[in-house]
Amino acid sequence: MNEQDITSIKQLLSNQKKIVIVPHKNPDGDAIGSTLGLYHYLIKGNHLVNVLVPNDYPTFLKWIPGNDVILKHDSQTKVCDALIENADIIFTLDFNAFHRTGNMETVLANSNALKIMIDHHQAPDDYATYMFSDVSMSSTCEMIYNFIDMLGDTDLIDSNIATCLYVGIMTDTGSFRFLSTTSKTHRIIAQLIEKGANNTNIHNNVYDTNSYERLQLLGCALSNLKVIPESRAAYITLSQEELNKYNYKKGDTEGVVNYALSLNNTVLAAIFIEDKQEGIVKISLRSKGHFSVNELSRAHFNGGGHTNAAGGKSYLSLEDTVAKFISILPSYNKALNNE
Repeated sequence: MNEQDITSIKQLLSNQKKIVIVPHKNPDGDAIGSTLGLYHYLIKGNHLVNVLVPNDYPTFLKWIPGNDVILKHDSQTKVCDALIENADIIFTLDFNAFHRTGNMETVLANSNALKIMIDHHQAPDDYATYMFSDVSMSSTCEMIYNFIDMLGDTDLIDSNIATCLYVGIMTDTGSFRFLSTTSKTHRIIAQLIEKGANNTNIHNNVYDTNSYERLQLLGCALSNLKVIPESRAAYITLSQEELNKYNYKKGDTEGVVNYALSLNNTVLAAIFIEDKQEGIVKISLRSKGHFSVNELSRAHFNGGGHTNAAGGKSYLSLEDTVAKFISILPSYNKALNNE
């Protein structure tokens, strides 16, 4: 996003607009944090702002300031569609292709609203009038901070905005341990704490709210852990039957794949989660170093993401999906063993 774009956006936001903010389907901490952080900023400019999410999200994100304003497209479709159709501006955050919004894809694509993309994933589609796309950024929340800074409004960041943005940066950097965490990321975090983000409370609210059943499901997942030493890879499976047994709720498998990645001498980790309602196997991939799970997922599992964190899906059975994963690993052995 260049200086001319920023000047145009400042002019655009100089008078009241009807604004819709949308994240991707199955929103995570960065998606919810960035949308609500931007929401709190824009309402300070007297804009009419609505946050619309494609579907529900984990309970451990529902304490974030502004959570009560969020509308869910899958259960409030007519209301959400009307807001999109009547919007002056649509901000699309933490995704860069409309299909990532599930059933919102068509109404977003058909909207005549001016669109502004803020996202850090690779290979963006060309749908936005203004595009702030930077794959080097740790998170979309870090980009929202930079966006507010470019508009000259960091003095407007209060404890609500700071809390929202801290959540997204913390979760998308794996609590500041991923390669995407830079010195600038830490400087922004320092600013957010000074603006009122309570880092201890935020961490506790996101990570220390486990139910007994969620921990039982984690135990089940770890008992299913398998290692492929010649490929420096490990994977976890969870069947629909196992999810049902432990009363699975959205978000219960968040971060489980990282246990596989934490194994000594492991460079690539995957979790395969059966979803019989959607008829797919959901896949999360993680890696260390420069091995790109984004490229692996795009090539084999209808997905993508970042170099060290990506998602995908398979229309095969759980067993056949795992067999496919194992079958493709030999072609990556050289890259995996060079890390």
